[in-house]
Amino acid sequence: MLLRISLILAIVAGAAVGALNFVKVKDKIVKLQDNLKTETEAHRKFETDYRRTKSDLDKTNAVLKTTQETLKATTEEKDKALADLSAEKKHTDTLTKDLDKTRGERDDAQRDLAAYKATGYNPEQILAFGKQVRALQDNLDAVKNENQIIGQKLKRTENELAIYKDPSKDPPLPAALKGQVLVSDPKWQFVVLNVGEDQGVLAHGQLLVNRNGKLVAKVVVSSVQKDRCVANIMPGWQIGEVVEGDQVIPAHPSS
Repeated sequence: MLLRISLILAIVAGAAVGALNFVKVKDKIVKLQDNLKTETEAHRKFETDYRRTKSDLDKTNAVLKTTQETLKATTEEKDKALADLSAEKKHTDTLTKDLDKTRGERDDAQRDLAAYKATGYNPEQILAFGKQVRALQDNLDAVKNENQIIGQKLKRTENELAIYKDPSKDPPLPAALKGQVLVSDPKWQFVVLNVGEDQGVLAHGQLLVNRNGKLVAKVVVSSVQKDRCVANIMPGWQIGEVVEGDQVIPAHPSS
């Protein structure tokens, strides 16, 4: 009898514990369900906000892209407008210069025309005068050349006469005369110089040959051409060998 009572009490106690555990589990389940519901609603709200935010972002990106394209187009138009303005300014400057040049040419033409009219002659007469002036100038040049030739012949004759009268007298040469040795022949003791009658060289005239400012020799002119002359090296006056490129100056320059 006692065993049965103990067994019944154990069963009742186990049932009570089971009931208590069931109540606790039920409370946890209910609490979990509430939490799940709260989280689910929060997740749905997050998804809704996310979709709304993404939509707004997409709209903003679209507006930004459109703005960037518009800005790019505007910038290109501005650059083109500036380039067109610069080209137009250059064109305007060119036209202004051409206009100024044309005006200057017009003024020059008007002055020339006024000068023509002031002479009292027509263009054909003025052209004829121009031809006459050129012909006279040519004749004058020819006369000058003839006078120069005559002067050279006269000077040569006077020089020959002076030598005939006094063979020891050396004819003076122009003080500004400067020449250069073109050919030197040490065997026959003569040189060819790049100065002649046109530069005032006279036969029997004497020149000093120098190199770097130092005397090398003394020569006497034996024959004279228009722009060349041949000179012989004077005995006793050769200090060194005369070579091509040596400079020559008058030994007895005229005052």
